[in-house]
Amino acid sequence: MNEDQDVPRSSAHALRGVGETKPPKRLKFLIANLGLEFHVSPIRISDLRFSNRKKIAVCVISFRGLNAPLARTPSRFDAPRRIPYNRGILSARRRARRRLVYKVVEDRIRKALRHHIHERYKTDVPIATERPPKLAMGEAASPVCFELAKRLKKPPRALAQEIANSLKPIPGVAQVEVAGAGYLNFFFDRAEFFMSALRESTQKPVAASADAPKTIVEHTAINPNKAAHIGHLRNAVLGDTFVRLLRHTGRNVEIQNYIDNTGVQVADVVLGFLHLEKKSVDDVRALTLAPRFDYVCWDLYTRVTQFLAEDKSRLALRAHTLKEIEEGQGEAAQMAELVATAIVHRHLETLDRLGIDYDLLTQESEILHLKFWDAAFDMLKKTGAIQLATTGKTAGCWVMQLPSDREAKEGQPETPDNTNEKTDDEPTEQAEAKIIVRSNGTVTYVGKDIAYHLWKFGLLDRDFHYQRFHTHPDGHEAWVTASERSDAGAPPFGHAHEVFNVVDSRQAYPQQVVAAGLRALGYTEQADRLKHFAYNVVALTPRCASEMGYEIPEEDAKKPYVEVSGRKGQGVKADDLLDRLEQSAQAEVDARHADEPEADRKAIAHAVAVGALRYFLLRFTRSTVIAFDFKDALSFEGETGPYVQYAVVRINGIMQKVFQQFESARSASDSSSEKGIVGRRFDPAILAAPAADDLWELLLLAGSLDAYAEQAVSAQEPAFVSRYAFELAQAFNGFYHKHHILSEEDEAKRSFLLMLTIFVRDKLVAALGLMGIVAPEKM
Repeated sequence: MNEDQDVPRSSAHALRGVGETKPPKRLKFLIANLGLEFHVSPIRISDLRFSNRKKIAVCVISFRGLNAPLARTPSRFDAPRRIPYNRGILSARRRARRRLVYKVVEDRIRKALRHHIHERYKTDVPIATERPPKLAMGEAASPVCFELAKRLKKPPRALAQEIANSLKPIPGVAQVEVAGAGYLNFFFDRAEFFMSALRESTQKPVAASADAPKTIVEHTAINPNKAAHIGHLRNAVLGDTFVRLLRHTGRNVEIQNYIDNTGVQVADVVLGFLHLEKKSVDDVRALTLAPRFDYVCWDLYTRVTQFLAEDKSRLALRAHTLKEIEEGQGEAAQMAELVATAIVHRHLETLDRLGIDYDLLTQESEILHLKFWDAAFDMLKKTGAIQLATTGKTAGCWVMQLPSDREAKEGQPETPDNTNEKTDDEPTEQAEAKIIVRSNGTVTYVGKDIAYHLWKFGLLDRDFHYQRFHTHPDGHEAWVTASERSDAGAPPFGHAHEVFNVVDSRQAYPQQVVAAGLRALGYTEQADRLKHFAYNVVALTPRCASEMGYEIPEEDAKKPYVEVSGRKGQGVKADDLLDRLEQSAQAEVDARHADEPEADRKAIAHAVAVGALRYFLLRFTRSTVIAFDFKDALSFEGETGPYVQYAVVRINGIMQKVFQQFESARSASDSSSEKGIVGRRFDPAILAAPAADDLWELLLLAGSLDAYAEQAVSAQEPAFVSRYAFELAQAFNGFYHKHHILSEEDEAKRSFLLMLTIFVRDKLVAALGLMGIVAPEKM
C-alpha cells in the first residue's frame, strides 16, 4: 500500500498495510449490523528501544462514515512504543486536513452570509462566527449585523431580522434566530450533523502536492555544545506540534533544525578541551564514543564559563578560538566539527524518544564555507542596510540600522556615527543584535541568520550540498547541509513561501533585525511572511531547584519560579527527565500488568511517559513561563496527557466487551440476542432537544476538532488543541458514567451510543496524534 492508496482510517495509519483478507468470524456480525469497513494489514514494525522486529496482523474496522479502528493482534497491546510517531495519524507527510463537520457547517454559514449581504445590500463586510456560550443559543453565532449597521446606518437588530427572514436554507442548519441587539444564532440540524460526521470521517485526506507553496518551520536549534535540557524540549515539542497542525490544515511543510556549529558556545567547549583538559583531537574523538558525551560537555561548558569569568583577558582566547573555527583552520576547527557532530547525534537520539523528526539540519559552517554570508554581506553593503561604525563602542563593526533608529535620530545634528553608537538608554542586548560583523571580522549570529533566511526564501543565487545524516526510528531520513558532494536522492530544500521560526521570546529583537535586513534589501513581502513563533522560558520551582541541589537565595525561595542557566550548569537534562518519567510510569504499569510481557510493559510505560511530558509542555500558552516541577510533570491525574490517554483506553475496554458479547451470543446461536446488542439504524429522535442535549454536546465537541486545529494555527497556539483533548476526555467520562452503553435496552439507542463512543475515540486519538502522543491499549 503506497501513499496514493487508501489507508486504514485509524491509529493503524502508522502501520503501513500490504494486503487484505476476510474478517475473523466473530467480527462478521458486527460488520454486517453496523455497516463497517474491514481491512487487514500484515505489517512489520520496529521497536524503538529493542532491535527485534515483529510481524503482526492488524485487523482494522471502522464504521461507515466513522474513523474508529479496533485492532486484533497476537499481542495484547498496540505496541505504542513500536508505532512510528511521526507518520500516519500523527503527522502524515504532506497530508492535508480531512475537514470535520463543524468546520464544514461553519464555513457554509460564513459563505452564505457573505453572498447574501453582497447580493442584498451591495456591500462586503468581514464575516465572523463564534461559539455561543450556551447550547440554548445555538451552535454558531455571528455579530456581522453590528458592522453592517455601521455601513448602512440601520439598527443592527432590524438588519438581523431581515437577514434571518430572507437567508436561503443552509445545508446542516435547521434554523436561524435573532438574539440580543443583533446577533444571528444558527441552530444545527443534529441528525444531519451526526450522519455527516460519520460520512466525512472516512473520507481520504487529500495530500498537499509537492509543488504547493512551502512552509518552512525551523525549530529546536540547540547549540551543539552540551546535553539538551527541558527548555530545549519546550521548543522542540511546540515546533513539532505546530508542524503537525499545519499539515493537518493542508500545508506543505518542511522541518529545519539550525545547527550553530561555529558559534561561541561550541568555541567555549573546544577551548575547554584544548586549554583546560589539554586534549588532542584524537582524545576527544575517543570521548565522543561514550554513551552520553553531551553530559561530559555539559560539565565542561560550566567550567569554561567560570574560567573566563575569573579573568577577562581570557576572552581573547575565546575570540581566537572562534575565529579559527569560522575560518575552518587548525586543531580548533577540527575539534569543533567533531564535537558538534557528535552532540547533534546525541540530541537527535534524545528527541527520537519523543517522536520528533526533521527534514534538514542546516549547519552554520556551510553558510560560511559556501560563501552564503559573503553574498549576503555584499548585498547589505550595496543597499546601505549596514554601515561601518568608526567611533564609540561599536567602532570597527558593521552595524544594522533599523527604521526605528532612523526615526529616533530625525532632527538631530548629523555626526559621522550618530546612528551607530549605542545610547545610554538602549539595552546592551539590542545594541549587540544590530552588530552584523564584529570588529575582529567574525560574523555574528544575526548576520549569518540574515544569509540563512535569504536562502530559505530562495533569494540567494547559490545552494547547499546535501548528505544523509540520521534515520529516525520511523524510517524518515534527516539530511544535513554539506560543503561538497551531495548524496543522490536529496529532496528540494528551501524556496519557502512562508517561514516560522520557533525561538524563545528573549530573541524577539534579533528576529526583528533579521526581518529588517530582508526589508532593507527590498524583500518586503518575504519579511512579512517571516513569523517569530515566540515562547517563554522554562524555569524551576524553588522546590525543584532545591531537589537538584542548587543553592538559591532566601528571597528567591519565595518566588513562584527560579530562572536557570545552562552556562552555570543549571537545568533539567532532557534524558534525565525522560528516564524519571519512564521509571515512574513503569512502576505503575508493572503493578497493574505484572503478567504481561516485559516488552509490552515497557512500550506502555514509554507511551505514558511521552504523553505526560508532551502534554505538560503544551498545555501552557506560549507566553506563559513554565515553572517546572518533577511532581507536576510526573502526575498522571487531572489535566494531563495520561488522563486523555486513559479515556481512549476506557473506550478500548468497552469495545472489547462488545466483542465478548458477540462471542457469547454466537456461541449460544441466539440470533435474537445478537440483534439485541447492536441495531441497524440511527433514529434521529435520539438527538432531539432538550432531553439529548448531553449527547449532542459530546457529539458537537467531538466533531469540532478541525475548528480547534484551525484556531491553533491561526493564533499559533497549540495549547488550544491540548485543551480540546482534555475537555473531550472529560465530556466522555461524564457520558460514560451517565449512560450504560452495553446494558442499554433500547436497540436503536444502544447502536447510537456505540457509534458515538467510537467516534469520540477517533477524535481523541486524532487530537493526541496532533500533539505527538500515542494512546496505548492498556494503562
